[in-house]
Amino acid sequence: MAAKVTFFPVDNGDMTLIQLADADKTCLLIDCKIRSAADNPEDGTPDVAKELRNRIKTDINNRPYVDAMLLSHPDEDHCLGLKTHFWLGPIAEYADDAKPQLEKRIIIRQLWSSPMVFRRASNDHLLCPDAKAFNKEAKRRVAENLKQNFSVGDGDKILIIGEDENGKTDNLGPVLIKSGERFSGINGQAADHLVSHILAPISKQSDVEEEILSKNGSSVIISYDIKNSAYSSTVSRFLSGGDAGVDIWERISGEFESSDLEYDLLQAPHHCSWRSLSHDSWSDNGESAQISQSARSALGHARNGAIIVSSSKPIVDDKDDPPCIRAKREYRSILGNSGIFKCTGEEPNTSKPAPLQFEATASGFKLAVGISAAAVLTSSSPPRAG
Repeated sequence: MAAKVTFFPVDNGDMTLIQLADADKTCLLIDCKIRSAADNPEDGTPDVAKELRNRIKTDINNRPYVDAMLLSHPDEDHCLGLKTHFWLGPIAEYADDAKPQLEKRIIIRQLWSSPMVFRRASNDHLLCPDAKAFNKEAKRRVAENLKQNFSVGDGDKILIIGEDENGKTDNLGPVLIKSGERFSGINGQAADHLVSHILAPISKQSDVEEEILSKNGSSVIISYDIKNSAYSSTVSRFLSGGDAGVDIWERISGEFESSDLEYDLLQAPHHCSWRSLSHDSWSDNGESAQISQSARSALGHARNGAIIVSSSKPIVDDKDDPPCIRAKREYRSILGNSGIFKCTGEEPNTSKPAPLQFEATASGFKLAVGISAAAVLTSSSPPRAG
């Protein structure tokens, strides 16, 4: 069995599932956007909740679960539907056992959360109800870990991504991963199948940076080295960066080596927004908008045969941003002739988009459309050792 990365069609928003190649099919969900319109059979909104449930496991009590869930940042298009579709609270209090299987809320065994993204909410960046619910659950889990001296079970586990300001996370050492650090596995499992390298959030270094480090600027950015299969020594790399803007990618370009930023699969930041590549507005400046070469450099380390995915509505040649047609052109330029650019809102067609699923191989990723479709593309680059 190969490791997989699946992007769900959620219009402008993110919802991505990593499934590892270990025997337990350990998984990490990155963000969610589950629109209630999908519950209406007369509406064409993709039922991504059902698609997610088709891919995850159930425990001995027949309860659906993910091994871990990461919220990259608390905008509504990254956490919509959380309260409706996920169980928040101790597993001992799970209340859905009598419900039909498709109505049972999904258990999150381990929460991956950054305190910085919530600290930088403000009157100008209000938290939506689902973001508030995620933040409340994160705080509950932190309190439980402190109470139990970090010896807690599934449903209470948490991983803190990035240090908080003013030493507020200094007492969370056992569950704290600092920016720049690497760690292995998911929820204590599959340690030899995944290595995650934290590139952001970055810490505030001066008051001048407050505007830069808004909710989007505080997005969690992780480079994932994913083992291709249980019997392989090679890895494929997936780079995911939430809605991080140009200032953050400029900073990352200066702080990390090129080898840290290479990828086989990239989720185009902020739904293929031009503002991840430029300080200039696309809608105001059009083709005269200037690209940031350092931001482009940070996002430009595509390996041979790489794939870039825009998690967005269809990309058309207009003034909308995101997604932005010029950003798409830049990403295609980065890929060159060997790479492929895909948009979740366009596959297999714009009228009925389906999940985009990629399988890790000895030479990067190969693409298949839908849960059971055969792969239609394989990379031709040579194998790489893990």
